[in-house]
Amino acid sequence: MNIEITGLTKVYPNGHKAINNVNLQIGSGMFGLLGPNGAGKSSFMRVLVTVQQATSGTILMDGLDINEHRQRIRRMVGYLPQDFTFFSKLKTWEFLDYAAQLATSLKKKDRTIKVNKLLDQVGLLDVRERMANKLSGGMKRRLGIAQALIGDPKLLVIDEPTTGLDPEERIRFRNILSDLSQQDVTIILSTHIVGDISSTCHNMAMLNKGEVAFKGSPEGMIDQVRGHVWQALLDDEEFNLIKTKYSVVSTIPTDGKWEVQLIATEQPHPKASHANPNLEHAYVYFMENELGVSLV
Repeated sequence: MNIEITGLTKVYPNGHKAINNVNLQIGSGMFGLLGPNGAGKSSFMRVLVTVQQATSGTILMDGLDINEHRQRIRRMVGYLPQDFTFFSKLKTWEFLDYAAQLATSLKKKDRTIKVNKLLDQVGLLDVRERMANKLSGGMKRRLGIAQALIGDPKLLVIDEPTTGLDPEERIRFRNILSDLSQQDVTIILSTHIVGDISSTCHNMAMLNKGEVAFKGSPEGMIDQVRGHVWQALLDDEEFNLIKTKYSVVSTIPTDGKWEVQLIATEQPHPKASHANPNLEHAYVYFMENELGVSLV
């Protein structure tokens, strides 16, 4: 699927401009939408899946205008919102079967085959008889992915999928998304967790205050911070002084000292040497130096 977004703006009745003149082109594979809480990501997602209507601007999906073909586009889209809920009195398979009844015209036998296939794909086949409200947080998110896929969408939109998950479930969820991205589906992943983007996406955009602050590849964003990431082994006095002047990204206590990584445009301390940057470094640098937003 090819998505072309031009001049997209969303203003709420109270005057809050959640999205401001967003211009993006999104192709096949997995696309990451990164930004702090309140950046406008969820509003952008809701407009994209036709839950809300934009104030102005256009969205074309494979040439179809979202304002003129809303029903047709809804059948092309699978959506996992941040606040995904389900009927608590249904078993896991029953919930997914109900979703299949809403999204497809399959007969019962074919629905059962499809439900079991999707439960297996997201690692829930063994708990298909468990009540949906008894699933763990990670399992519930995986069930959410299954319901988003039940209608064979061309576009899968996922909003903050790994918030609150433990590291094992987060990795499992990322792996599921990576597998899905190899199929004939476009995936848009919205998150404020940098690791979700760096682990899964080849293309991305960063939103801040409703505007596109960066668009390109994660590697392209990392390139902007090369030469500005430093590491040093400091004693207590040195560490306490340096953290008041610079953005410290990580600290590891080591043999009574502090192994520190920080962002600085010039050498912050005689003991500091350059470190290899990653997307988290780039995100902190970009927000603080390009946008003037303090994250540390």
